[in-house]
Amino acid sequence: MPHRQAHWSIKPVAPEAFLRAVPEHPLLAQVLYNRGVDTPAAVRAFLDDVHATVDNPYKLRDMPQAVRRIIKALEKQETICVYGDFDVDGVASTALLVTALQALGGRVGPYIPDRVDEGYGLNADAIVRIAEQAQLLITVDCGIRSLSEVACAVEHKLDVIVTDHHSVGKELPPALAVINPRRPDCPSKFDRLAGVGVTYRLAQAVLRAATQERWCRLKPDQVAEIEESLLDLVALGTVADMMPLLGDNRSLVRRGLKVINRAPRVGIEALMLQSDLRIGMVDATAISFRLAPRLNAAGRLGDAKLAYRLLRTYDATEAHLLATALNSLNERRRSLTEAAQREAESQLAAIMADDPAIFIVGSEHFEHGIVGLVAGRLTDRYYRPAVVMRHDTDEARGSARSIPEFNISHALDEVGHLLVRHGGHQRAAGFTVRRTQLPAFQEALSALADQTLAERATLRPTIEVDAVTPLAAVNWGVVEQFARLEPTGQENPPPTLLVRNARVRGVRTVGGGKHLRLVVDEGASGPVYDAVAFQQGAWAAELREGARIDMVFQVEINEWQGDRRLQLNIQDLRHSPP
Repeated sequence: MPHRQAHWSIKPVAPEAFLRAVPEHPLLAQVLYNRGVDTPAAVRAFLDDVHATVDNPYKLRDMPQAVRRIIKALEKQETICVYGDFDVDGVASTALLVTALQALGGRVGPYIPDRVDEGYGLNADAIVRIAEQAQLLITVDCGIRSLSEVACAVEHKLDVIVTDHHSVGKELPPALAVINPRRPDCPSKFDRLAGVGVTYRLAQAVLRAATQERWCRLKPDQVAEIEESLLDLVALGTVADMMPLLGDNRSLVRRGLKVINRAPRVGIEALMLQSDLRIGMVDATAISFRLAPRLNAAGRLGDAKLAYRLLRTYDATEAHLLATALNSLNERRRSLTEAAQREAESQLAAIMADDPAIFIVGSEHFEHGIVGLVAGRLTDRYYRPAVVMRHDTDEARGSARSIPEFNISHALDEVGHLLVRHGGHQRAAGFTVRRTQLPAFQEALSALADQTLAERATLRPTIEVDAVTPLAAVNWGVVEQFARLEPTGQENPPPTLLVRNARVRGVRTVGGGKHLRLVVDEGASGPVYDAVAFQQGAWAAELREGARIDMVFQVEINEWQGDRRLQLNIQDLRHSPP
């Protein structure tokens, strides 16, 4: 078959009692039921966007002591350092907290490590330098695994507040407060906040507490305006970090998108121009595929402070220059990623016949900032965990991407004795390993994957199908109903529909043969639809006019020169049975 066959998991039809009790379009009600929104009250809350911003930030463990220490630092005009990360989540978190604390008159500055020279997370050299100038260190989107580095800060008389959202290790760092919704003892009901979501909760708590202090000049209504103005950064970081768009995240991102589309900050508007986005056009997809790659390009190939400066500037000329520079870096990132992927595929060619459980490749030619992108492409193409490393003189730094059947974060924990440092999530992680330990690391990680993924012949991606429907039922009314699910993304994807026995009326390839373009209908009297299937151009050799296919797709709007048309974005297809 020209395209990898996925397993189609068709969701069971929602109970008739639920469909009767929910006064919504049946397809919309079915999709909501599939997302776990399975009571009339839950449906109302989901569609009416009950604001997560009114929730109590003190539901996060250690919030009270963190707020008390920050309020003290603000009152005494102590120097505060916000230590971030070089990806969009980390940069947005840094910009958010610096903005909030400066609004309260704080003496605060950012520190974002260099990806190549310092790597991810805290490092002792930086902490020693920071301790010479600051009295309080606040980490954002990092620090949960930095036990020795936080201990170093404490030794240098530096108070530390850790805010993070990555997986928690066996021990917590010795900070005066550790705010992480993934802590087992955290009373918050939502543990999937992005780093910028955790940072926003801290900023909320500090802003509100400060209004109770005599020295604070801000009134509660002004604080509410500041909180609202920070939501665009929450939206950027949450979507870019591929966090689930449900619960608190969905509400925060939804409101953040409204801020961007109503009155974007100067830097975001300049980046929108570089990305061919108009005000009012920005949704979660636009962040994922247009804005985030450009912001991430700074940390991948240059200096992440470029992205930080863009998010913080109030000067339109500076914003234009920074956005232009980020756009150029993103073009270079694309070229380097393509070249690295070709080299990775070449390394794997010799072992593909053995059907390895995990792909592990490395090269001194890979740029540090693109190894995660290459790993992601390998995982997407072959449905295997993938590790891609940049080999330096003494160490190798790598990124890993994985599939649901293999928790890469737990796997790195298992081989942690061979690593200098590591951290991440179930599906994505990073690490540093000494070159002398590299053979042992590869052997140990491969053995874990072999054991966990022993039945590799059955491994294939699963496409969750929301509903089986006639093609004629796909119309503008359904699209308008589905728009109420926005923002869509991780764990709240655009609805996926299955149509059986559709007729092919036209076939061609685009993109140099990589992508497939179809014209389909159900029969002579039904409506006709344009369809696109990315990375499935090989199907063109097997299809002809009049062929019948079953297709799984998402319906979208294709806009070109003012003309808006419905388009089916085909995720997978098969020949219809006779």
